[in-house]
Amino acid sequence: MRRINNGGPVFYQFEQWAGSDRLVHGVFTRLGGVSQPPWDTLNLGGTVGDDLAAVRENHRRAYAALGLDEKYTCTVWQVHSADTVIARAPVPGRRWLARADGLVTDRPGLALTMRFADCTPVVLYDPVHHVIGLAHAGWRGTVLGAAVSVLQTMIEAFGVRPADVQAAIGPSIGPERYQVGEEVVTAVARAFGSTAGLIRRAADGSAYLDLWAANRLALERAGVEQIEVAGICTATRTDEFYSHRAEGGRTGRFGVIVALNGS
Repeated sequence: MRRINNGGPVFYQFEQWAGSDRLVHGVFTRLGGVSQPPWDTLNLGGTVGDDLAAVRENHRRAYAALGLDEKYTCTVWQVHSADTVIARAPVPGRRWLARADGLVTDRPGLALTMRFADCTPVVLYDPVHHVIGLAHAGWRGTVLGAAVSVLQTMIEAFGVRPADVQAAIGPSIGPERYQVGEEVVTAVARAFGSTAGLIRRAADGSAYLDLWAANRLALERAGVEQIEVAGICTATRTDEFYSHRAEGGRTGRFGVIVALNGS
């Protein structure tokens, strides 16, 4: 990933889309906003206890950094599901479209936004049909197939072919830090048919889940061939990202914003 610091909010871009004239995107860090500790500073989460005026200013800064109209944006109320909605325009008087964890659009200039603090952002782009998708996948969303749900919606609504899709798996809690319980191990085995390459056992028998590998495997099984993985652990890099696990649950949310340029 490329780190962008132009004196405002600091964000990353995936190598495959950096400098693209067709896709605008940013994986924002926690740097460059106005929120006070423990939400310092670019918190985009409005339900974590932060001052809402600060959150609004952080949103304004993030969209401005990408040259996007903050009024022409769509998001969802994230609920750790595998539900996906098609975004065609903002809903008047309401920031979110539905309770869901996936968004898809073919509308140029319409920004899709989600918030993260250890869960996995997954961005999908079909350059043939000029369609984008964004998924939020914690362990529940991963085993339920949140990323594949976004892909399937792109296929059904816009005729996308999986082989044309470019995918990117963003910063999240990494496989060395994401200790999980046996109920998660069982869910992973049920969803993928095996835990090989997805669950690591430590010497004491504790289990660690690799969200990056699991989402990559799910997309590969669905026919996606072009997948970039950021490989940045949010629990390790709390200097740049929020981590619910590493920060004891009292922290902010970093944003992932993606939009299509004119086709």
